[in-house]
Amino acid sequence: MENSARILIVEDETDIASFIEAELTCEGYRVDVANDGMQGLTLARKINPDLIILDRLLPGLDGIEFCKRIRQHSDVPILMLTALDGIDDKVEGLDAGANDYLAKPFSLRELLARVRAQLRQKKTTEKTVMEYNDLSLDTSTREVLRSGRQINLTPKEFELLSLLLQNPRHVLTRESIFEKVWGWDYDGDDNVLEVLMHGLREKVEMKGLPKLIHTVRGIGYTLKEN
Repeated sequence: MENSARILIVEDETDIASFIEAELTCEGYRVDVANDGMQGLTLARKINPDLIILDRLLPGLDGIEFCKRIRQHSDVPILMLTALDGIDDKVEGLDAGANDYLAKPFSLRELLARVRAQLRQKKTTEKTVMEYNDLSLDTSTREVLRSGRQINLTPKEFELLSLLLQNPRHVLTRESIFEKVWGWDYDGDDNVLEVLMHGLREKVEMKGLPKLIHTVRGIGYTLKEN
């Protein structure tokens, strides 16, 4: 899929949009460009891209609202670009539905690496349903159940839980989680992972149900029974 993938760029700064478009085209991707949020949303629904590169600060319909609307009908990978790089900004973007978050100004090499990582992740075929104890996750329907009760997860929470379910009873280091879920050797603040994992735990470990996600102090996280 990678080199024949169709990528939609939603960016109102025409110089940046043209630069990214040219570089992605040189890499062999098919590229479409929209210069505002509503145009991008309409185009996304029309062409069904394999990946969306989305500016956060857009006229009319900003990146956060764009993500929320497109997640109502699509799980297309979204790589969000923005000058807002605080932890709260990143968490808001990821919770809205973005799969990855890259701050401006960005390195072209890093952008291309993240694009490849998101496309590889989309291409990877795994068994449809993963189960552990009374927890199940369906990668095709994106349905998550605990003791028969449905759990609604953000896209990034879903990826985190998928990774844990692929490696039950194994300790996953923070570095390996960032590499597999974010698709890059992440060197930012660990608070992003801690905040997301806290939210995932609250949803998975509903009142009265045994704890499944455990912190291994100084190392990372593991999925296991008490």
